[in-house]
Amino acid sequence: MRVALHTRLAPGREEAYEQAHREVPAELVAAIRAAGAHEWTIWRSGLELFHVIDCDDYAALLAALADLPVNVAWQARMAGYLDVVHDYSDADTGLPVAWHLPVRS
Repeated sequence: MRVALHTRLAPGREEAYEQAHREVPAELVAAIRAAGAHEWTIWRSGLELFHVIDCDDYAALLAALADLPVNVAWQARMAGYLDVVHDYSDADTGLPVAWHLPVRS
């Protein structure tokens, strides 16, 4: 399944946020993959962050990561960079789809 999320950086935190993502702990990457994520991309437009996650089951992914110490530490670090955080409240859906160009058959 594919899920889109939106978060927002705090003003002036852009470089620190991008630096942090050049240093994502290997243990966290492994945990994200083990929890069923196949791909996770984040785009930034100014302070706006848009995430697209391809995974087996988004709710299961969040549940598997929620209490994992490496993820808890990462989320605490990210909270210092963000005005709008991903609070896991959208565990069933993420952002609603407004439009989709289907793959040609």
